[in-house]
Amino acid sequence: MNKKSWRVVSVSTLALCALLLTVACNKQSNTEQSNNNMSQTAATAPAATPIDPATVATVNGTVKFDGAAPKPSKIDMSQDPACKGANEAENVVVTDGDLANVFVYVKDGLGSRTFDVPKDEVVLDQSGCKYHPHVLGVMAGQTVQIKNDDQTTHNIHPTPKDNREWNESQPPASAPIEKNFAREEIMLPVKCNQHPWMKMYINVVKSPFYAVTDKTGKYEIKGLPPGDYTIAFVHEKLGEQDQKVTVGAKETKTVDQSFKPAGE
Repeated sequence: MNKKSWRVVSVSTLALCALLLTVACNKQSNTEQSNNNMSQTAATAPAATPIDPATVATVNGTVKFDGAAPKPSKIDMSQDPACKGANEAENVVVTDGDLANVFVYVKDGLGSRTFDVPKDEVVLDQSGCKYHPHVLGVMAGQTVQIKNDDQTTHNIHPTPKDNREWNESQPPASAPIEKNFAREEIMLPVKCNQHPWMKMYINVVKSPFYAVTDKTGKYEIKGLPPGDYTIAFVHEKLGEQDQKVTVGAKETKTVDQSFKPAGE
């Protein structure tokens, strides 16, 4: 090899080495920056505010419907032979004057307290071409596991105001879909694009202090630190009612509520 060729090879080799060294340094720098960002995020994440379990209080009660119970509206499921569920809507469910599917939560009074996001997921099932439950509570960031127990395909489609909208198909016997919602939002509507009668509501809150009334209109919120609170009662058709309550250490307070028919 002559001297000219040697110089060309040497320069090319040096240039390649310099390039590889630069890439390696940049990769290391990016990795370190990523690790630093993760460490900063972990360091700045607010720790849950401790609550003394020896002092916690409970709020419970019953929600009533003050008026003649509306007749359940019928659902026509004939468009899909695989749908064999109960054909009554669930928007106003009244049994002996008790109102189901009311979301009850601590709306105000917790101040700057923060709470750990539960590691356990909450389950939203699709069976009989209906959502179960019809009204669901979840903490912001908590996993919602969506299952399909029907022999037909569903399209789950939340339509939020403050969270990310999405629309995903879920065939029969498919794996559960897992989602979460980042921001607080009350009565977030969820529908199925395949079956227009399928509707439910997810309530995303910042604390674990919430409940949904059962068929007897009852609810219970446990583990509250002593304090002054605003309890909100929210129904998809009948709106919201608020009540103030003060609970002391280890105290149980009964807070009942009633709703009148829409428009009264």
